[in-house]
Amino acid sequence: MPYRHGHYYVGFVLLVILVGFWASYWSPIANVPLAFHVHAISSTTWLLLLIIQSVAIHRRSNAFHKQMGRASFALFPFLILGFVMIIDVSAQRYVKGESEFILHNGPAFGIGMVIAIAAYLTLFYQALKNRRNIKLHAGYMLATPLILFESPFSRVMDSLFPWMNVIGSGGLHTVQDTIVISDGMAVVFAMTLYFMDRKNGAPWLVASFFMALQAVVMWNAPFIPQFGALFGAYAQIPLGATAIAGIAAGGLAGWLGWRAGGVPAKRAAATA
Repeated sequence: MPYRHGHYYVGFVLLVILVGFWASYWSPIANVPLAFHVHAISSTTWLLLLIIQSVAIHRRSNAFHKQMGRASFALFPFLILGFVMIIDVSAQRYVKGESEFILHNGPAFGIGMVIAIAAYLTLFYQALKNRRNIKLHAGYMLATPLILFESPFSRVMDSLFPWMNVIGSGGLHTVQDTIVISDGMAVVFAMTLYFMDRKNGAPWLVASFFMALQAVVMWNAPFIPQFGALFGAYAQIPLGATAIAGIAAGGLAGWLGWRAGGVPAKRAAATA
């Protein structure tokens, strides 16, 4: 089976999330918005699901692996919902002018999470579409934690390893420096895996594209006034509408991916 040590890598991302969000979420957990809980629970559960699936398939527990795979159909829309709710919180804080920090970085956070959602929808769809190709299926599923990496590690960098910020913009833009560097590290990791097996490396190319796009767009977003206007307009959309859209998008990605990966019509007819 491919990626024999994949569960250790996912576990490392989970550890980074615990450390990176300790000050902003885990420590004050009783006093944070509901959106943070939905995002934290769905993202953490997603990583735990990947760990369980990786361990199960390498222990030849194929039936259990498939059962956990079915659970992803229910979990994935919940994962997308968490991202949508976080975007709404950021948008509301932006229009209220809650702080200079959110006024400068809010639109960047919003567009960054939109790109993350697009990445997740694409990777999950491709994982299901290619579920009959073990290497591609595993690659697409294991690429999803990389999309989660930049946010917590940028916080770890800022608090514990500030020397890693070689860009040094300073001031309110410092967080964008750490995001770019975190995304860059993840791209290097993904491209290393791609060059180790280019024949089955498409998942890592796709993940690298989205992470590179996220890094470039987020770093430049504070200097593009149109992003601020769009984010302000987004804040006027009721959360109920965006939440339904997010859940529907997650469910649709799963349904379309499953259908696309079904037994080809000619093959099905030949075995009938």
